[in-house]
Amino acid sequence: MTDPTAPIGRTRARAVETLSLDATETRNPLSAALVTGLADALADCGEDPGVRAVVLTHTGTTFCAGADLRDPPAPDALVALLRRIVELPKPVVARVTGHVRAGGLGLLAACDIAVASAAATFAFTEVRIGVAPAVISLPVLPRADPRALARYYLTGERFGPAEAVTLGLLTAAADDVDDALAPVLDGLRRASPEALAETKRLLTARVLETFDRDAAELTALTARLFSSGHAREGMTAFLERRDAAWVV
Repeated sequence: MTDPTAPIGRTRARAVETLSLDATETRNPLSAALVTGLADALADCGEDPGVRAVVLTHTGTTFCAGADLRDPPAPDALVALLRRIVELPKPVVARVTGHVRAGGLGLLAACDIAVASAAATFAFTEVRIGVAPAVISLPVLPRADPRALARYYLTGERFGPAEAVTLGLLTAAADDVDDALAPVLDGLRRASPEALAETKRLLTARVLETFDRDAAELTALTARLFSSGHAREGMTAFLERRDAAWVV
């Protein structure tokens, strides 16, 4: 069962379970507690015949700020969460109306459908704190355009919803995200649960091949980078709101 103290909100309407990242005061970072709570909630949804699809959304103005630098999850726990989203036998739909950074983009890429409002912004900020977008590459690289992605992986620049659609990280951008999602959720409610599961299996096969092939290597890379001197300087600079020592 889901830990009731985990920062995950849950509601249900007509067989669609909405899971909300709900650590608003800290901008919904991927803390150990949030990663565990979200994984448990998804497991509950996967086993519940009353759930046809899952919507993953957020409270506050940030969908997810990336890894919690004060309480980061173990790299293998983040891998397990991303894989659970991909493997869940029910569609997972991301609903984004705020900012998405670093590890939060891994959540988006793991989802089957992702829609964001015009207020959303995105950035792979890992290089700016001395690490790399390693674990989140498991769902991101199979789904994103590699040439377009290179710019944002290497620079950490902020980009908007239109660019995110072009990259392949979003399905659609819309002024009203709920209006855009209404026909999507209606379609999922009209679909056979068994057919949805098998169709999702077809769509995610290549993503799961990447997990099978690269998860161990990228988990080790994440652990090594986060324990490096560059990462210590980068994270300290971020928390102190100053430029890292390497900025020129």
